Amino acid sequence: MASIDWDRRYARVLVVVPWLLLVPSVAINQATPDQAAGVRAGTLALAALAAAWVYGWHTRPRRERWERWWPGAVYMAGLLALCAALMAYDVIYVLFTITAFFHAYQLKPWPLGVAGVLVTSVVLNTMTMGAPEATPASLGGYLGVIIVQSAAIGAGIVFGEKASEQQRRRDEMVARLEAALEENAGLHAQLLTQAREAGVLDERQRMAREIHDTLAQGLAGIITQVQAAQRVWPEPARARPHVDRALALAKESLTEARRSVQALQPRELEEARLPDAVADLARRWSNETGVEPSVEITGEPVPLSPAIEVALFRVAQEALTNVAKHASAARVGLTLSYLGDVVLLDVRDDGVGMRDADSGGFGLNSMRQRIRGIGGAVTVESAPGEGTAVSVSVPMMSVGAP
Repeated sequence: MASIDWDRRYARVLVVVPWLLLVPSVAINQATPDQAAGVRAGTLALAALAAAWVYGWHTRPRRERWERWWPGAVYMAGLLALCAALMAYDVIYVLFTITAFFHAYQLKPWPLGVAGVLVTSVVLNTMTMGAPEATPASLGGYLGVIIVQSAAIGAGIVFGEKASEQQRRRDEMVARLEAALEENAGLHAQLLTQAREAGVLDERQRMAREIHDTLAQGLAGIITQVQAAQRVWPEPARARPHVDRALALAKESLTEARRSVQALQPRELEEARLPDAVADLARRWSNETGVEPSVEITGEPVPLSPAIEVALFRVAQEALTNVAKHASAARVGLTLSYLGDVVLLDVRDDGVGMRDADSGGFGLNSMRQRIRGIGGAVTVESAPGEGTAVSVSVPMMSVGAP
């Protein structure tokens, strides 16, 4: 039931996304001064046509319609044509064009979804950056951005399809177990519980956390670097480092996503112990954000069990990602403390803070689930204008401990 509820919630999010992106685009466009009345009216008419198209082809129809390939293909073609027309009037409609990336995930079969991501990337970048000049540098930068963007976003479709295929196989296995064990109610209930709880729910939660910690964070970094490159695009020497960093992030995110699917620990923890991995994480985060965090290791570091080191590393990674996305902080501190019987991890910032530290989104909930799974606890302290502090306490379990 939990997996079904999650799928329904995600489907509702996909229904809401185009309206959340179209309304502000229209508002900003119509509020822009110095527009001719005819242009303003034409843009508004196109926006109304786009709204009608989304409502008639996506919002109103049942989800079963998307199981066939052609309704999705027709819808995406019309959506991208309308997005291109709107961006020709005003580039602010790039916000609404992002809808196509989300809806490409619904296209069946999955290669059609990847193609939808590619076409969306071509339309978005062509309309925002313009057609490239016939020079190797211009063509290389243009194609590089499209390839990196399409590969990074399209990888989510591929991995999602693989996860769905694994889920379908588990569902088939559970169905066979139910049919085979009908005569033995006690054994049937025991095996069904193990299959559902250990096989389905745990794996689904693990995949959700790992994909969030790899693809989502990697995409955020890639988008930041591509946007930085777009701002200085007329100066290739300044734009090239941002494109190179975006490509490096895409490769790293793809590698980490594959490792997550195979249930392997992060690459950083294979090459170093936790203190060194955390310090390296802080250095890379500083290079991406321009904010240099202070890193402090207290106590005598000891090798911990892999589960604890992975959980603490992922929490540090998620906390720094949240600081970069939401905090607008000038100072960030990260402390890892070995206190004999417990290990403490603290990430603090002087950013904008938040009103309700106990609620949080998927990232904070993922932190709490990870740490609860190894017997620890997470505390988040924050207030508007007073920064945020994430504190993690985990019982010490060194390598080789029973």
